[in-house]
Amino acid sequence: MIGELLAEVVLAGSPVPPWLVEFATRVEHALAPARDLVKPVLASWWTLGIWATLNLVSLGVLWWDVHKRNQNLPSLMKLVWTLVVAYSGPVGLAVYWYSGRTQLDDDSLWKQGFRSDSHCYSGCGLGEVIGITSATIILSFSTLWVTVVTFTLAYLFGYALTVGPLMQEGESFATAAKDALWTETPSITVMEITAIGTDLLLAGGAKWTQPLFWTALFFSLTLGFVAAYPVNAALIAVGVKEGMGNPAEMDGSSSGSSASGSSSASAD
Repeated sequence: MIGELLAEVVLAGSPVPPWLVEFATRVEHALAPARDLVKPVLASWWTLGIWATLNLVSLGVLWWDVHKRNQNLPSLMKLVWTLVVAYSGPVGLAVYWYSGRTQLDDDSLWKQGFRSDSHCYSGCGLGEVIGITSATIILSFSTLWVTVVTFTLAYLFGYALTVGPLMQEGESFATAAKDALWTETPSITVMEITAIGTDLLLAGGAKWTQPLFWTALFFSLTLGFVAAYPVNAALIAVGVKEGMGNPAEMDGSSSGSSASGSSSASAD
């Protein structure tokens, strides 16, 4: 499906180099055994039901913990964790428990990386969900245009979740946008290539009335979340990102200034 999609792009007149089409086809063939193993599991209504149940239970645990023990989290981070857990269920809840609660005894690069990854994931995931569902269900686009719309919205929502808080802190739109492009583009790119590529591999051409459409969507989102984690940790380690603030020190303000992932260069 991925190779066929790129071939469709070439036929449409886009300047995609032939070597990229060949590379994508080789990758698809190499991943075929994994696809043949995972796809039947994801195509089951039982899998969709179990996934939905686990996600709902995980959301309930998150909201209970935030309400009872972590009300000091900024409103932005409450939204971030809600979206992360909505997409990835127990995986997202485990990341929140490890790195996002005010009860942290200590902080570290690895925990900052998870918080930065989650911040990126919440916006990109929202764009991807809206893009895939609207382009498929409402607009009935072809696979090519579903992919284009999804990539575009994922980037826009990912950037918006960084630009908005930076502007609340007093930066101009131009400065905030430049900062977002510099700090977020690497992780968004890795996340979306992994997520959308996986979704195309597993469910390219699936109808929204089939369980595979939904299970592959959230499975691929989670894989993108995992793939982007080392990128976010590396960006923090080399100083491109400041990293997300320690939740134990967050004051509960609506903008959550300590939750910003802006670059150190923009703060100078």
